Amino acid sequence: MGEFLSVERRGRIAILTMNKPESMNAIGTHEDCRDIIDTLRELGDDRSVSAIILTGRGKAFSAGGNLKGMQDRTGIGVLDQPDSTRANYRKGVQAVIRALMDCEVPMIAAVNGHAIGLGCDLACTCDIRIAAESAKFACSFIKVGIVPGDGGAWLLQKVLGYPRAAELFLTGDRFDAAQAKEYGLVTDVVPDAELLDRAIAIADRIVCNPPRALRLTKRLLREAQHSRMSDILELSAAYQAIVHETADNREAINAFVEKRSPVFTGE
Repeated sequence: MGEFLSVERRGRIAILTMNKPESMNAIGTHEDCRDIIDTLRELGDDRSVSAIILTGRGKAFSAGGNLKGMQDRTGIGVLDQPDSTRANYRKGVQAVIRALMDCEVPMIAAVNGHAIGLGCDLACTCDIRIAAESAKFACSFIKVGIVPGDGGAWLLQKVLGYPRAAELFLTGDRFDAAQAKEYGLVTDVVPDAELLDRAIAIADRIVCNPPRALRLTKRLLREAQHSRMSDILELSAAYQAIVHETADNREAINAFVEKRSPVFTGE
C-alpha cells in the first residue's frame, strides 16, 4: 500500500483511511491515484474481504482535487495542452472513479468532515453513505471555473436525481450533514465520535452474509443502474445459477430448515 491510504483490517472488514490531513485529504498526484487503484484491486482480489469502509483522517473526508496543482499546471489536472490535460484526467482521477465503481466489495463511506468536489463524488461511488454531524458537502467545481471532470455529473444524478444534482452543480453551494440526509445523499447522520463505530456496525450486518452472494448482489445492483429490465433478468438468472452451486447456499438452506444459525465459509 502507498502513502495516501492507510488500511486496517477488522475480520472481513477493511477500513481505508485517506491519510493526508495536512492537505485535507485532497488527491493531488498520480501516486495518490495509483495508491487508491492498487489498494482496491488488492482488496477486490482478497476473498476474505466482504466490506470496505472509506473515511478520512483529520477534519476532512476529502477536499477533492489539489488547487495548487491546477495553478502550477502539475499533478492530476490541467497540463500544458488540452490533449495532455484530457489524457491526464483519464489516467488519474477518472481511473480512480472507475476503480471505485468496479469494486465488487460492498463499500460504506463514513464522511467525517469536508467532502468537497471530487471528495463528494468519491462518497457517491460508495454503496452506503453516512455522515458525521460536522460533515460539509459541496459540488463546487463551478466555483473554480471548471466542470465535474471526474464523472460526478453521472454519479450525483444516480443518487439524487436530475433536479437536485443540477441545483448543487450549478450553484456550487455548500450544505451540511442534515441537508445531505434530507437530499438523500446520506442515510444517517451521527455524532462525530460515533461515526466509525456506526460504519462498522453496518459493515458487520453485511459481512455476516455469504461472501460470493454479496459481491454478485452488488454487481447486479450496479448493472441495474443502466440496463434494461430484460437484460437484468438474464444476468440475474446467470448469477443465480452461480450462487446455487456454492456451499454457502446449501448451508443457508440447511440452517433454515434445521432452525439454527448458518456458518458461512465463502465456498
